[in-house]
Amino acid sequence: MEERKKTGEIRSIERISDQLLYLMIFINGVVVMIDAMATKHAIAGFVREGNILDYLLLLGKIPYNYYKIPLAIMLLYVALSLLLVTECHNYIELSIKLLAEMVIVGGIASLIGFSYTGMVLLLMADMMRHPVNWNKRLTMILCIAIFDIAMNSVVFKDLLKISSVSITWNYYKRDIASTLESGISAISLINTFIFILFMVFLTLEEMSEKERIRVLNIQLENTNNRLSTTNSMLEEANRKLEEYAKESERVAQTKERNRLAREIHDTLGHSLTGMVTGIEACIMLMDIAPEAAKEQLHAIEEVGRQGITDVRQSVKALRPDMLERMDLDDALVKMLEEMRKSTGIHIGYVCQADLKHFNQDEEEVIYRIIQESTTNAVRHGKASGIQIQIQRENSFLKIKVRDNGIGCQSITKGFGLHHMEERLKLLGGGLRCDGSVGFSLEAWFPVRWGNEGIAIERGRDD
Repeated sequence: MEERKKTGEIRSIERISDQLLYLMIFINGVVVMIDAMATKHAIAGFVREGNILDYLLLLGKIPYNYYKIPLAIMLLYVALSLLLVTECHNYIELSIKLLAEMVIVGGIASLIGFSYTGMVLLLMADMMRHPVNWNKRLTMILCIAIFDIAMNSVVFKDLLKISSVSITWNYYKRDIASTLESGISAISLINTFIFILFMVFLTLEEMSEKERIRVLNIQLENTNNRLSTTNSMLEEANRKLEEYAKESERVAQTKERNRLAREIHDTLGHSLTGMVTGIEACIMLMDIAPEAAKEQLHAIEEVGRQGITDVRQSVKALRPDMLERMDLDDALVKMLEEMRKSTGIHIGYVCQADLKHFNQDEEEVIYRIIQESTTNAVRHGKASGIQIQIQRENSFLKIKVRDNGIGCQSITKGFGLHHMEERLKLLGGGLRCDGSVGFSLEAWFPVRWGNEGIAIERGRDD
């Protein structure tokens, strides 16, 4: 804002100084034309009245064709005006222009008998408005001063045999001649006053330009300081980002290790629990029912093979094999069927919700919760019966698992329950357990599709 204000002030001063220069050009033009017309009229008067011989004796020479004086002065002054408004781009151009202006001013002054030399101020004003260093500017000022002194010098006039214009103006009555001389002197004073104003505004312009440059330098310095501060902040931010990236990498590695640990725990825990329970049953049946023991061993073999497949899938960071090969509902039924065959326990399964629209992460959570719950019921609860219910209540899916095992008064969340709860929190859900009568588990998480869902009831009681 301050920079725009300074720029506006400089442009305003430039307009005033330019207008003052144009005003000086106009005033000087009026003076020389009045002088030329008065001289022409006086010489023509001597001719008309037959006094030309007396005038020539007083003048001491034959004058220039008087009727051409106004035209010659007008042409020369137009050329001078064009030079005055021409911009120069270097010292050489300005020097050539100043020399040409001196020649024209000298020509005009000689035509009017050097009765008016105020045009020198025009040369001075034109030179001062160009940006030239002071050494060269002082040289030009000295040249203009010498030129002005020469034009007003009697010796110079005598050398060029220039007669005073007052001889020509003797044609007029004394009061008219005095009025002409007084008028030209007054206009000369006005021209000097305007020149002084021009120099004042030119000085103000240079001061404003220096102030604007000073303000710009301060702004540039402040900008550099801000850039330096910003660079320091960016370097600090980059350092923190690098630290954050390293930390994120460590967290990601930890999460991945935990995920694989959960997968292997869920898979191996479930399979090995079923196998251990089945082998215990085989030992009891080996003597009393060899055929039943043999059939039980085949079931254990199937569970073991499925466990190996699931372990391979977990290591490859894939979903459970059953979820890869079938729908979630069918995968749950298949898993519970294998658990029943390998352990011989009673498992009841009721699903009252549509399980076909869940994302993969949600399907894995549902599958792993039921897998871990049944495994814990057999391994820790020594249960002989498990009831599983899946239903949708409003915008939540709820999973309830209850067994008739030994239960526990103080529940300590081990690896399985801890990671089960962790999976649910990632989906915005939760987990609640109760070990007072047998062991019951209730899990829930919000459903991200539909409003009511499709009620499906599927029960198994084997």
